[in-house]
Amino acid sequence: MVPSRTNVAAGIPSSKVKYSKLSSTDSGHIHRQKETLPAEASFKLQRCTVRAHILKFKRSSTKIPYKAIACATAQFLIGTFLVIVGCLLLAGHISKVGANRAVPVLIVGILVFLPGFYHLFIAYRAHRGCQGYSFSDLPTCDD
Repeated sequence: MVPSRTNVAAGIPSSKVKYSKLSSTDSGHIHRQKETLPAEASFKLQRCTVRAHILKFKRSSTKIPYKAIACATAQFLIGTFLVIVGCLLLAGHISKVGANRAVPVLIVGILVFLPGFYHLFIAYRAHRGCQGYSFSDLPTCDD
């Protein structure tokens, strides 16, 4: 008869330890909720606790900078228009001016488009409540 190994630290014989294979969809994360809840009820409970957690922090959030969002939207739209016009000029669909006028229009369009897109992206993520984004990251347009 082979003697069973024991866990020296805990003094538990290894024969009482039971192992099971993890399912292929298991991420290995340990959930603190009871496993007796059905999946739908568990999802609703988790969603409600997340909402309650977010609502707790929404009260102390900063004011929404509407002027900065309006400026970012204007930059985004003007930049998009200039990029499209620059591409059409370069392709020769609007006029046959060639690259002499098309490239500067494209460069100005990209330089106007990028900050507008960036600030709108920050505003969108802050509105959605994503971690790491807030309205205080936007520039202020107050006098």
